[in-house]
Amino acid sequence: MASACTIEREPLIDGNKTPGEVTRDICGVLDGTPSPMWWGALAVSSSVLLLGVMAVSYQIATGIGTWGLNNTVGWAFDITNFVFWIGIGHAGTLISAVLFLVRQKWRTSVNRAAEAMTLFAVMCAGVFPLIHMGRPWFCYWMAPYPNMRGSLWINFRSPLVWDFFAISTYFLISLTFWYVGMIPDLATIRDRARSIWRKRIMGFFSLGWNGSYSTWLHYETVYLLLAGLATPLVVSVHTIVSWDFATAVLPGWHTTIFPPYFVIGAIFSGMAMVLTLMLIARKTMRLEAYITERHVGAMCKMVLFTGSCVGLAYGTEFLIAAYSNNPYEQFVFLNRALGPFAWAYWIMVSCNVIAPQFFWLKRIRRNFAAVFVLSLFVNVGMWFERFVIIVTSLHRDFLPASWASYAPTSIEIATLLGSFGLFFTCFLLFCRFIPVIAMGEVKGVLSYGRKSH
Repeated sequence: MASACTIEREPLIDGNKTPGEVTRDICGVLDGTPSPMWWGALAVSSSVLLLGVMAVSYQIATGIGTWGLNNTVGWAFDITNFVFWIGIGHAGTLISAVLFLVRQKWRTSVNRAAEAMTLFAVMCAGVFPLIHMGRPWFCYWMAPYPNMRGSLWINFRSPLVWDFFAISTYFLISLTFWYVGMIPDLATIRDRARSIWRKRIMGFFSLGWNGSYSTWLHYETVYLLLAGLATPLVVSVHTIVSWDFATAVLPGWHTTIFPPYFVIGAIFSGMAMVLTLMLIARKTMRLEAYITERHVGAMCKMVLFTGSCVGLAYGTEFLIAAYSNNPYEQFVFLNRALGPFAWAYWIMVSCNVIAPQFFWLKRIRRNFAAVFVLSLFVNVGMWFERFVIIVTSLHRDFLPASWASYAPTSIEIATLLGSFGLFFTCFLLFCRFIPVIAMGEVKGVLSYGRKSH
């Protein structure tokens, strides 16, 4: 009987690549001269970063009176940006740790960039609680170290303290997980390096990697343990951030739905940012064979699922407010949809609930231009979600005599732009000096979906 040629699965990597071709393709990006597009993007992002540094420096020298806050709206742009960036950082841990534990092989082409994105997003998020302190040069007081201040301690009931411990823990675990995953690739760069300094630097950070069986065994054991340790952070970090609001007594905030609502929203926005960055990297760095329709389609489906969960949370909030028979709670949600900031609310709903529904269509998931635009819409919508939650619950107090509006100042807008400048500057430098694709992991899935006879 003649054997028939069949395809058991759709390949994860196109082009029937060999391990040597993977190494040449990925390392070739690092060995070559940066393209004019890369230099232009770096110039723009670093210029925007410089603008943010100038705005923050002026604010620190002058005080947070440079913000548009008032007696009624005491939280606004800075906390909105903080929650937004923490949410962006969630997808890295999800893709790397959770999908690794459930053995999703498609993660191998996107996990390295997602992990780096997590670190840069957490760095951007950490800026805002620091400057919100008013005296950021005393930020070291937050650390629980033996001190000479007697009985003077930080207020452990303050949400800023909770955020400090959440951010620092999340950053350290994510950094360790990212670094351990890079060790095999750093050793590959070390072995290919022609420059003596590059060979020494990569040799130092590759920790004497020799590629033996025992080395791989120990590496995979440590990687698995770190994945198990990092997985609870997906839930815990943004849950703590949600408690900043849920432990208050303000209508619209004092609700038990916030922890799952914030966690699923963070994964939603983080996956959209991963889509945005990976589509850019795929085109500009010629990685079409490694970031395929299957990878983009899988991430689109996750965005669709989490976006539908976010839409359910929006409807649940209105249901709970109506069922509570609390006039203050009911007013807050009607004010969100019909009040002075209704424009922001409907931008949020359009971008977060309606836009992801287009991913039900396979032809949309395969149209990378449409996916890119929709991922941008999601990121815009998730920023407005945080803005709506914070400002619309504050600008209408219990007493109409205390009502006040809010508008961001140029300093606040420049600080927000500066955080994007920091994020994209770090990501561009990462793409230039570190393999954006995990070579060691991709080589392990090259045979997945190949033709069998």
